[in-house]
Amino acid sequence: MTAEHDSSLDGTEKTMDGKAIRRRPRRYLARWRSIVATTLVIAAVGVAAGVYFILYRPDQQVGDAAARRAIQAASDGAVAALSYSYDHLNRDFSNAKSHLTGDFLAYYSKFADEAVAPMAQKGQLTATATVVRAAVSELHPDSAVVLVFIDQTTASVRKKDPEKTQSSVLVTLKKVDGSWLIAKFDPSG
Repeated sequence: MTAEHDSSLDGTEKTMDGKAIRRRPRRYLARWRSIVATTLVIAAVGVAAGVYFILYRPDQQVGDAAARRAIQAASDGAVAALSYSYDHLNRDFSNAKSHLTGDFLAYYSKFADEAVAPMAQKGQLTATATVVRAAVSELHPDSAVVLVFIDQTTASVRKKDPEKTQSSVLVTLKKVDGSWLIAKFDPSG
C-alpha cells in the first residue's frame, strides 16, 4: 500500500491511504448524479405543466361565462336575422350579416336579397323577433350549438292584425376572431 503524507497547519503530519483519495471523486460523482436527476425531474414537471396549460387549458374556456356569451350571441344573431322592416331593409340585412359567417352568411345574403326583400317591399312587411328562451346544447372552445325559442310578429300595411308565430331554432356558432358568429340556423321540431 502506498501512503501519502500531508502536513497540517499545526505541524503534525497526516497519513492518507490511496482508498481515501479514490473515495472523494466517488462522493462528488454521486452528488452530481443526484443534482442532475433532480434537475431532470424539475424540467419534466415544467414541461408537463407547460403542455397542460398550452394544450389542455383552453378547454376551460367552456365554463359558465363562455356559455352566457354563446347564448347572447345566438340570441342577438337570431333576432337580427329574423327582424326587418320594408323601409330600411339594407340596414337590417347589414346588421344581420354582421352576426353571420361562412356558408350561412352566403345563403342568408342570397335569400334576403332574392326572396325576403322583394316580398317585404311589395307587402310593406315589418317582422320583429324576440327570444323567449335560449340554452346551450353543445359548447366547445371554438364552437357551440344553442337552442333558441323565438316569438316573431309580422305586420303588414295590408293586414289589420299582425301575425304571430313561435319557433325554435338550433343555432350553430363558430368563434371567429374571438367573436361568436352564426354558422348554421336550423329550425327544430
